Amino acid sequence: MASTTATRRPARSKAATRPRTTRRKLLRFDGRTWWRPNNRRGGVCGYTLDGKTCGKRGAHYCEPRADKVVKFFAELLIHPAGALANTRFELAHWQEHEIIRPLFGEVIWSEQWGRYVRRYSRATIVMSRKNGKSALLSGIALYMLVGDGEESAEVYGAAANTRQAGKVFEPAVKMMRKSPILAKRLKHIRNARRLVDEKTGSHYEVIPSDADNELGHSPHCFILDEVLSQPDDSLWKAMVTGAGARTQPLMLAITTETSDHASFGADFIDEADRVMEDPARAPHHFVFVRKTPRTPDDLERLQRLFPGRPDLPVSTDPWDEANWYWSNPALGTFLSIDALRQDAIEARKDRSKENGFLQFRLNIRVSQVTRWIPMDLWNARVGEVAPTPDWIRGRLVGQRCWGGLDLSSKLDLTALAWLFPGGEAIWRFWIPESVVPHLDDHTNGRFGQWVDDGWITATDGDTIDYERIYDDIDADHKAFRIVDITYDKWSGEPVRQAIVNRTRLKMVESDTTYLRMTPPMSELMRRLKADELTHFGNPVARWMADTVEKKSPRDDPDRLRPVKPDRDKTGKRIDGIPALLFALDGALRGMPKPSIYETQGMAL
Repeated sequence: MASTTATRRPARSKAATRPRTTRRKLLRFDGRTWWRPNNRRGGVCGYTLDGKTCGKRGAHYCEPRADKVVKFFAELLIHPAGALANTRFELAHWQEHEIIRPLFGEVIWSEQWGRYVRRYSRATIVMSRKNGKSALLSGIALYMLVGDGEESAEVYGAAANTRQAGKVFEPAVKMMRKSPILAKRLKHIRNARRLVDEKTGSHYEVIPSDADNELGHSPHCFILDEVLSQPDDSLWKAMVTGAGARTQPLMLAITTETSDHASFGADFIDEADRVMEDPARAPHHFVFVRKTPRTPDDLERLQRLFPGRPDLPVSTDPWDEANWYWSNPALGTFLSIDALRQDAIEARKDRSKENGFLQFRLNIRVSQVTRWIPMDLWNARVGEVAPTPDWIRGRLVGQRCWGGLDLSSKLDLTALAWLFPGGEAIWRFWIPESVVPHLDDHTNGRFGQWVDDGWITATDGDTIDYERIYDDIDADHKAFRIVDITYDKWSGEPVRQAIVNRTRLKMVESDTTYLRMTPPMSELMRRLKADELTHFGNPVARWMADTVEKKSPRDDPDRLRPVKPDRDKTGKRIDGIPALLFALDGALRGMPKPSIYETQGMAL
C-alpha cells in the first residue's frame, strides 16, 4: 500500500490502468438513518408543498421542504457554463441526496420563534476543485435570496478577494438572466456587484474579506469560498455573530484542503472532520467532507464511518483511479476523468506538480503535519464514565502501573499519566491558577469547570507549585505499585531529583523525537483499534486527544512524533497525550525482572 508522503513514486497499479466500467450504486438520502438530536419538542410539522404534507414532529427530516429547494434548482435555474450549459439545473444525485436534501430538509422546533426552522445554521463542504461548487453555491445563494421566505434577506459572498468571490456571484447573475422569472424579479447593479429583490427588500452582494469593514451586516446567508485562503477567522466570526437576529440563517463555507497545518483553514477543516466523526459534537453544523486518505489509518477511519459505501477509496495509492471518486463526487458526470488522468500523468513526471495534484485534485493535506487520533475510536474506548477522578483511583489501588510525566514550563500545564496492565489510563493535571481564565476563553468555559470538578489542579499564583506535584506523585506512589516513570528530559534535572528523593521511584529519561515517539504512538493506535485502552471519559484527556497532531518526515512516513501547538495563539494543549505516550513507552519495556527474594525466598 503506497503512502502519499513517500518520496519514491509507487508503481502504476493495474487498477490505475484499467478503465472503470462498473456502474456505481446510487445512494438516496435516508432520513430514517440520518443522525439527529433526540428532541421531540414541537407539534406536527404540517409543512405542505404540491399536495405533500409533512406529518412528523420533533427534530425530523421534512421532505416537502427539501423538495422545494430541489424544485427551485430544476424549475428556475439554468446551468450557466460547462458541458451542461443552457440545460435545466437538475441536481446531480450526490448534490441532491448528500448536500441539498439533508441541509435544507432537516428541521428542529425553535422555542424562540415558535415554529420549525432549519436545524443547520452552519455548513462546511470540503471537496476537490472542479466538482461544480461555483454553480451549486450560486444556486444556493439565489434560493436564500428569493426562495427562503425571508424578508429583507441579506446574502453575502466572500473569498480571498472580490475577484475570487465573483466566481460564485457571476454564475448567479448568468442564472438570473437565463431564468425569465428571476430576470423579471431581480435587478443587477453591476458596479456594486449586487442583485436586488425589491419585492422583499433583499439583496445578494460580494464583500471584501476585511472583517473590520463588515461588522454592520445582518446576514441571512453568508458564503465563504476557499476557506484555506483566509488569513484568520475574523471575517467568519463577524458574519456569524451578525446573523443572531435571523430566524434560520445559513453560514456556508466551502474549500479544498490546505497545505498549512497551522492556519485558520486547517482548523476549520479539522473541525468539520470532527463533526463528521461525531455529529452530536455540533448538531447545528452540516458537513460534507470528501478527502482521499493519505495513510492506512485514514482509510480505516473512512471504512468505519461509511461502511459499505461503493465509492470509498480502496487504498492510499493516489495514482489508482479507484481512489479518485471519493474526493471527486462529480467524476463520471460533469467532471471528466480524462482531465484527471492528464493531470496525474503530469504530476507523476514532474515533482513540482505532484503536491498540486494531491491537494487540489485529491483533496489531500500535503503538509507533513495532520490530525492524529480519530475521535470515533477515542469515544469508543470510554469504558465506564467516571463521575470524579477519585472514583477511578479508588478502583485501581494496589495495582502495578507505568507513569509518564510531561512537565511544562512553570507558567503552563503539566500532565502525569498512569497506565495499568489492563489498559486503564488515568491522569493528573496541574496548572497555575492565573492561566485558567485564558484557557477558559478557548474552551467556552469548560476549563474552569474541569478545575472545579477536580480533573485539573490549579495551584496558587502565576507559576506551577512543584511541591504540590511532588505531593500528588508521592500519594500515587503509596496507592499504586509503580514500575517506573518515563519523563521528558527537557523537564529538568532538579524535578527528577526531587521526585526520586521523595519516592525512590525509577525515573527513565525520554524525549519527543521520532526515535522515541514512534513505538508508543504506534502502540497507542493499535490499542485504540483493538479495544485495549480505557480512559473512563476523562474530559481533559479527550480535549487533548481531539487537538493533538502528528508529524512524519517525507522520506519515512512510518516515523511519528506529536506536534505541540502554539500555546499562546491557539489555546490548545496536548500535554496529557505525550504523558500517556511516555507511560506506554514504559509499558513496552515491560515489567522489571523479579527479585531473587521474590522467586527463591530469603534462604540462600
